[in-house]
Amino acid sequence: MPEPRARTTNWAGNVTFGSPRIHRPRTVDELRRLVCESTRIRALGSGHSFNLVADSEHDLVRLDGLPSEAVVDERNSTVTVTAGMRYAELVTALDAKGFALANLASLPHISIAGSCATGTHGSGDDLRCLSAAVRAIQFVGPEGDLTWLSRDEDPEVLPGAVVALGALGVVTRLRLDIEPAFRMAQRVRVGVSLGEVSAHVEEVFGAAYSVSLFTDWREEGMVWLKHRTDRAERGWDGGRPARRQVHPVPGMPPEHSTEQRGAVGPWYERLPHFRPGLEPSAGRELQSEFYVPRASAEAAFTVLRGIGHLVAPVLHVAEVRTVRADDLWLSPAHGRDCVTFHFTWHSDPVAVTRVLASVEERLLPLGARPHWGKLTTMAAADVIGTYERAADFEALTHRLDPAGKFRNAFVDDLFPRV
Repeated sequence: MPEPRARTTNWAGNVTFGSPRIHRPRTVDELRRLVCESTRIRALGSGHSFNLVADSEHDLVRLDGLPSEAVVDERNSTVTVTAGMRYAELVTALDAKGFALANLASLPHISIAGSCATGTHGSGDDLRCLSAAVRAIQFVGPEGDLTWLSRDEDPEVLPGAVVALGALGVVTRLRLDIEPAFRMAQRVRVGVSLGEVSAHVEEVFGAAYSVSLFTDWREEGMVWLKHRTDRAERGWDGGRPARRQVHPVPGMPPEHSTEQRGAVGPWYERLPHFRPGLEPSAGRELQSEFYVPRASAEAAFTVLRGIGHLVAPVLHVAEVRTVRADDLWLSPAHGRDCVTFHFTWHSDPVAVTRVLASVEERLLPLGARPHWGKLTTMAAADVIGTYERAADFEALTHRLDPAGKFRNAFVDDLFPRV
């Protein structure tokens, strides 16, 4: 049954979805009938986006009512999952069978399909965004038809269909690359000078399998180092070791964070920053993030440190990570290795918008691309103008959804139809 409109907000509470009807089908056949009969329809994931990318003034559909399933293909090193699953559900099932995903985002609470549709990422010099793990994707098309696209059968099309902002259809299954399970240890170094990180980006972010810097953009920060026990540790030792468990956000309970201080555990309990059963972050908040070409990392550090006095008063915490390049047409890391600059803001839209404009004024000349699911003041034309394959994606939307059934105002702004 459709859910009441007034109750439907995103996780942060800053977006109330405009749809008068939100459906939760129990079977794929029910979903297919719903799509076929709808004039316009969009899929809604776990609600961890901070803008209107998932919104609709027409029908919305949640996929978490469909049966959850994760089927491992050991021979081809893949797992096929239902789109409504969250990473927290998948990782334990996968580990129990002796397998792992190479990468995870900072929190495991997010839906797999939604994360892949927006180019969400973790951190690591050799790790691509979560979407790059997709080997194949199944979705319901505008006539209720089920379509599979894969790297093996559709190598020229799949890179355009993964980070698709929900504009090509309602995703029902994804096939992801997996590898043998591994174990990890996490250590945190505090009191790290931002000047040292800026001057030694390669050394700092190459110091572990996954590395994150947390800071308020004034003088110092803390660096989280996630090591794989089956690989040699590297030698950076800036700042000083944290003597107790810490949380990325000042004032938040440290027990909500994943285990630190070198304790060895399974990959899925160390790659995220937050435990799946607990509040992941500061609660009511706003978020922005920008992918900057790796070659411009030092310049980005310089300009952000220069406005630290503006940023810090409206900031819970900022995070800096690295992401390897991929070939996905609308991935913010398409064609270039990136350093990402993430901002978790206080829930003060007026103050945040003013400071965000100052951040963008400094990062955009460096080639920054905003995260698809987070806040930006950039005009849609300026955002899409940074993507070399944007015209190819637009053509793909016309081919797979000629009547625009899966579009919304967010997509229409990016790709206007005459």
